[in-house]
Amino acid sequence: MYIEQLYTNCLAEAAYYIESEGEAIVIDPIRETKPYLELAAKRNSRIRYIFETHFHADFVSGHLDLAKESGATIVFGPGAETAYDTHTGKDGERFKIGKISLELLHTPGHTPESSCYLLRDENDSPVAVFTGDTLFVGDVGRPDLAIKSNLTQNDLAGMLYDSLRTKLMPLPDVVTVYPAHGAGSSCGKNIGKETFSTIGQQKATNYALQPMSKADFIIAVTEGLSAPPAYFFQDAMINKNGYDSLEVVKKRNIKALSATELKSLMENGSLPLDTRPVLEFEKGFITGSISIGLDGQFAIWAATVLDIRQPLLVVVESAEKAEEAITRLARVGYERVDGYFVYNEPGLLKAGMTLDSLTSVSPQQAVGLLEEGVQLLDVRKPGEYAGGHVAEALHICLSTLNQEMDKVSRNQPYLVHCAGGYRSVIAASLLKRAGYTQLFNIYGGWSAMKNVPGFNITTHA
Repeated sequence: MYIEQLYTNCLAEAAYYIESEGEAIVIDPIRETKPYLELAAKRNSRIRYIFETHFHADFVSGHLDLAKESGATIVFGPGAETAYDTHTGKDGERFKIGKISLELLHTPGHTPESSCYLLRDENDSPVAVFTGDTLFVGDVGRPDLAIKSNLTQNDLAGMLYDSLRTKLMPLPDVVTVYPAHGAGSSCGKNIGKETFSTIGQQKATNYALQPMSKADFIIAVTEGLSAPPAYFFQDAMINKNGYDSLEVVKKRNIKALSATELKSLMENGSLPLDTRPVLEFEKGFITGSISIGLDGQFAIWAATVLDIRQPLLVVVESAEKAEEAITRLARVGYERVDGYFVYNEPGLLKAGMTLDSLTSVSPQQAVGLLEEGVQLLDVRKPGEYAGGHVAEALHICLSTLNQEMDKVSRNQPYLVHCAGGYRSVIAASLLKRAGYTQLFNIYGGWSAMKNVPGFNITTHA
């Protein structure tokens, strides 16, 4: 038996390759097929099945392309209806792979068709369970993502309560838990940083697996649940109905642009998305650009703060970065890319483009600016804010900044911060594009600020 977790930081997503006796399966693949095909070839194995734990909402799965290229059968859980050929599994159905097997456990709650896959060894003993978005490390899946369903989030939360207690918690404590996501994903409220655990560890530490009534569980998993990013429902429909292959998308979108072409496209409504590192962006950027660096959770934040229908112009530090950026956008369903531009200040100025910059300050300088009346804007997640923040800060989570921008005064200068400095620059670029001009980014974010004297810090929400 061989198990490999293939973790994609950009999506905070885990796919799995499992093999026995020259036969392999893949669970929840991302859109690129190469990693799975190369792994199977390297190990002289054939991919027989592609198991999907549910219709993913936060990324476009690679099941269709991988099935075409490998000849594998796509398997979904009960109730999954697709516009392409699949095997709809039954609760308890087993799939033999070499000397091992996977048992489908129907676990509705995150979505109606959500299923987990229990791996049994050659002696039929349970070894690991691949839980998709049903059970994470320290959390469970959000219960508000049903597609075209009359089920409410409370209905789904009730189903999730039953699924956890009848299908997963009775498993032996030593069974390894392999979830589909880690920290940073919006598929749960507060997913832990570890990417695997055990049933026993989760029963001991996961809030959702503690003794409680169904009514109390529903409150616990829905309380404080922010609205899902708008692209979630669109990606779920893409996964349900099908899509163009990644190679077709890349061929269509990877086009080098001159500064003149870039300017023309911008005048026709295309949005420049600057993917360079924060330190490069702040020195100078095209006016109206949104900064989302490739060196962070690029795909998650691009999909969260941008409209999936918005035509994009990808700004990169080198041509080699263009394919990476466009591929990572395609992972979350963003395919309207009009081309890429390698940032070149002289060329931009020659083409008549206007440039802007962003001022960043140290936490020590920020203390002085606060004393002068500059307002602090904290764009971290609610859980981060509750764990410690400056008392006078205005708190607007980056994921909702576009919807709550009217809370930011145009007559007030702001110091913007997140945990480390990545999200705060995204926020500052969104504000700059909307016409806010008096902005300062704080280097190092909360990680640096919390140890600097002068901030009025509280640990209460």
